[in-house]
Amino acid sequence: MASLVAVSPVQHKLPSLSLLPSSVSDFNGIRLNAPLQFKRKVWQPKGALQVTASSAKKILIMGGTRFIGIFLSRLLVKEGHQVTLFTRGKAPISQPLPGESDKDYADFSSKILHLKGDRKDFEFVKSSLSAEGFDVVYDINGREANEVEPILDALPKLEQYIYCSSAGVYLKSDLLPHCETDAVDPKSRHKGKLETESLLASSGVNWTSLRPVYIYGPLNYNPVEEWFFHRLKAGRPIPIPNSGMQITQLGHVKDLAVAFVKVLGNDKACKQVFNISGDRYVTFDGLARACAKAAGFPEPELIHYNPKEFDFGKKKAFPFRDQHFFASVDKAKSVLGLEPEYDLVAGLADSYSLDFGRGTCRKEADFSTDDIILGKSLVLQS
Repeated sequence: MASLVAVSPVQHKLPSLSLLPSSVSDFNGIRLNAPLQFKRKVWQPKGALQVTASSAKKILIMGGTRFIGIFLSRLLVKEGHQVTLFTRGKAPISQPLPGESDKDYADFSSKILHLKGDRKDFEFVKSSLSAEGFDVVYDINGREANEVEPILDALPKLEQYIYCSSAGVYLKSDLLPHCETDAVDPKSRHKGKLETESLLASSGVNWTSLRPVYIYGPLNYNPVEEWFFHRLKAGRPIPIPNSGMQITQLGHVKDLAVAFVKVLGNDKACKQVFNISGDRYVTFDGLARACAKAAGFPEPELIHYNPKEFDFGKKKAFPFRDQHFFASVDKAKSVLGLEPEYDLVAGLADSYSLDFGRGTCRKEADFSTDDIILGKSLVLQS
């Protein structure tokens, strides 16, 4: 039978290629506060919930050792809940966050619990979860509906199932921003998340689903801001597809973690879907400039190219989908009272100072596709 293990603290010291004109407005769609000054401080989300002994929950997080789960688990522990991470045990259950005090880390790591297993081993999931019993499940890493069924079977008295979905489930549309009532795309690469939402809706369980757009922040394992930081640090031009005026949206991981906590035990979140992201939109060009400003680099040279003229093989030349892609967060703001703490530049500065700026990154720089683009542009210019 599986058992829960408390974790001890561990110390870790276009038809032809042309250079298209870039947009000239400053940080398109970004709210800037000037002058910008950033002070290192301990992260304390605004309006932190106060948990009493009677409201404390026994919570299971599916995943929890990367990015979203790291920040979410700290919030939940700090608010008095008993939190268990279900993972395969391949990554440390507890690691100090950049800038975290020894005291805060020791307090967290002395309280977090671990249940080791593979969520695709459905019989183990059912037996271990039913033996332990949990009030609430946060499913951070679920991708397919069949991975959720054994969890629901094991916990018939479950009070709430909180799911991390994706705004990528929406059907591409001429009408933007995407709203929670918009049509979804059953053929999207996130169809597993869409099918999971359908399963939860038909199961009778109290569920809530959050649909983030692009997530950024410290410890991001997806090359979102890091892609730009690599090029800025190297002093290289930044290649951006087409005009660079495509509009997108980013939300800070810490704001997403707060949103996950706000739906916990919230009657207004019962059987509801919420888009979660920043409350402003930004163009690709504007994002490149925002990254430079946040990290203290000079304004970058932007090179625009037509992706149809290139064959990059299986490599991605740009980290965002080449289209307008953004969603309304009005429902989350009005129903949950959610107000993002980070505007884009401040959030990028937080990410840079606590991660890339310290010399850490998830992926090493790869400029091979850049060189292909830049090589062709130089030939055409000569």
